[in-house]
Amino acid sequence: MPRRIVGAAIGSCVHVAGVISFLRLAEELGHYTEFLGPAVTIADLVQLAADKNADMLAVSYRLSPETAGALFAQLQDALVRSPLANLELVFGGTPAVAKVAKEAGLFAHIFSGDDGPVEVLAFLRGENAKDSSGDIPPQTLIGRVQALAPYPLLRHHFGLPSLQDTITGVSAIAEAKVLDVISLGPDQNAQVSFFRPHEMDPLQHGAGGVPVRSPEHLRELYAASRTGNYPLMRCYSGTRDLLKWAEMSRDTINNAWAAVPLCWYNVLDGRSNRTPAESIPENLAVMAWHAERGIPVEVNEAHHWSLREAPDVVAVVAAYLAALNAKQQGVKTYVAQYMFNTPLGTSYINDIAKMLAKRDLIESLHDNNFTSLRQVRTGLMSLSTNMNLAKGQLASSIALALNLQPHIVHVVGYSEAQFAASPQVVIESCQIAHGVIRSRLQLSPDAALDPRVGLRRKELLEQAARLLQAIAALGDGDHALTDPAVIARAIAVGLLDAPHLKGNRYAKGAVKTKLVNGACVAEEVPV
Repeated sequence: MPRRIVGAAIGSCVHVAGVISFLRLAEELGHYTEFLGPAVTIADLVQLAADKNADMLAVSYRLSPETAGALFAQLQDALVRSPLANLELVFGGTPAVAKVAKEAGLFAHIFSGDDGPVEVLAFLRGENAKDSSGDIPPQTLIGRVQALAPYPLLRHHFGLPSLQDTITGVSAIAEAKVLDVISLGPDQNAQVSFFRPHEMDPLQHGAGGVPVRSPEHLRELYAASRTGNYPLMRCYSGTRDLLKWAEMSRDTINNAWAAVPLCWYNVLDGRSNRTPAESIPENLAVMAWHAERGIPVEVNEAHHWSLREAPDVVAVVAAYLAALNAKQQGVKTYVAQYMFNTPLGTSYINDIAKMLAKRDLIESLHDNNFTSLRQVRTGLMSLSTNMNLAKGQLASSIALALNLQPHIVHVVGYSEAQFAASPQVVIESCQIAHGVIRSRLQLSPDAALDPRVGLRRKELLEQAARLLQAIAALGDGDHALTDPAVIARAIAVGLLDAPHLKGNRYAKGAVKTKLVNGACVAEEVPV
């Protein structure tokens, strides 16, 4: 039910940005709001609140805590003599003044400067960002997205070479309450040979992630996350035995959503010895398994082509093929990943155009049985080895990516170019992301309206239509684009190709690309 909320800065305080931001968020939720001004006296404050028939009074004060105590005492006396017996008071100020406000015992809620839009919106909705149990935030992806909207979820990859260090780190990250999804990264031995331990190479123990060796290890990691803001947990899938991995992840960590490739994790990238003709049907079966159980699915596809310097149009087409095949397998909630800054040297104008073209194609598939959540992330290869530069690059990338109005921001630790993210790096990187998101939640310019973006977006969509038509011509009927044999054939003949596939017997590897004004284009078309 809409409430009448008035707000002001009191005493001699003229700092009003915080209270105005609070009122603006309240207005977005349908409440009636009015700003009473800066430096409002206590007598005027109470009188105006009464005149406006206010249900809630938002008080701001950012000067010295010593004078704040006297003002709060005056406010309490004035309220006792007023007809505002049912008035709810909230306060916002510096941490030092917030401490005095808490001691005064006047305020139903106190914001001390570290609170962002998520906390404010949750308070105004009466949720406190908790689920109906009153104890923990929602523990499903859709529930969490809905609870925090319009603020996106934050996700971060985490996995250290030591199991115990990873368990301790998961707990520390959860306690920090800075992210919503921890993506566990198992080491390469686990991804390739978890269900075939006799094949593991002892020299590769802990290489690339946490050495998970049993379902119990996953349960211990999940248990460590049951604190703080109770983040969701998910796990990178294995590169073999994907269905076994899927079932184990669901049973041990309540896997928030699955992430599987369409064309990869095989001989193309060296992650397993499966051919595309073998791996694509298995990948589709994994999508179907999750779809049957109502688990959201992400298909790691388009950025794998861009990481290998494929033409931008190939990445756009790959994004569409991934979503189309997920839909064909019965997936209802699709997590669409948009990796920016890839390949290295991509301009911001072209990046936005490419991502908008992907979004156009993916969301053209939406209907009553299929919707997508937009997940943006910084490019894996885009961060400097200089930590300070990398922090700036991370912030800049996120600011650009927010043009897509994402539901999820996949934060990449600023240390990515140097070392695997420690708990402190994860926390700090997420705090950087929060700083950007809080600023961008205000009315911001829309990069999609830039005519240069629009021109490149249109060009990519036209090229994608032609490439999709060529791929479909390799098969028969209306379902050629969801036929594993057709997709494998498209890779073999070079319709789907990348320079880094040169020399791979299962791909053409003949395309050459170059950056032209920040766009990755084919230098020549192989015949």
